[in-house]
Amino acid sequence: MSDDPTRELPLDDEGLIRLQKLLALAGVASRRRSEELMLAEQVEVNGEVVTRLGTKVDPTRDVIRVEGRRLPPISGKVYLALNKPRGVVSTMSDPEGRRTLQDLVADRPERLFHVGRLDTDTSGLILLTNDGDFAHRLAHPSYEVDKTYVAEVAGKVYPRILKQLLEGVTLEDGPVTVTRARTVETSAQKSIVELVIHEGRNRIVRRLLDHVGHPVRRLTRTQIGPVKLAGIAAGDYRELTNDELGELLDSTSL
Repeated sequence: MSDDPTRELPLDDEGLIRLQKLLALAGVASRRRSEELMLAEQVEVNGEVVTRLGTKVDPTRDVIRVEGRRLPPISGKVYLALNKPRGVVSTMSDPEGRRTLQDLVADRPERLFHVGRLDTDTSGLILLTNDGDFAHRLAHPSYEVDKTYVAEVAGKVYPRILKQLLEGVTLEDGPVTVTRARTVETSAQKSIVELVIHEGRNRIVRRLLDHVGHPVRRLTRTQIGPVKLAGIAAGDYRELTNDELGELLDSTSL
């Protein structure tokens, strides 16, 4: 990857580019269609609707939206969604020689770090990036980015348990807010439960379900904000789409 991601863009001497050309190069729409969207007042730059076809923008700094969707800035940053298998440690190195996230992205030239963590015995979605500000904000509970987990637990989960979770549970390190809770399936021996929370405290989902009497047997994180695990094989990764990244940048006020 080039150190200057704008090198191949047709920028003027001030580092600017015509808006419709940028939209076309970014794959948003054809240049003609981009012009139509501008004239239809469907394009915003830094919060202002732009209809003048000669408008130029800074592709690295300006906040651009098309039909309400954020177009991420042009940058050399990398944003990956990875499906972490059970048994892999959520670090980029391990003094004990265990398999780590770094082993799964060994083909990447960038120096990456993970956003948040997953327990070694938990599988599922974890994000990797070389954007420190993005990682810090996304991991911080104050930005309330929802995370979805699917857990196999012991015993039958009754509606009153879901109600208890949604009303709020207080653990030894404070209260936990559950945004959504539902049973995917349930029987006398085991249940599959889906929970949505925005916190990332240590083993929070396992402690939460254990607190209400249903110890976790298997746990997978299936979604972070708009990014879904579906389609990523265990141990594989993909780059975030522009729509996914744009929504996460908005969620973290970047």
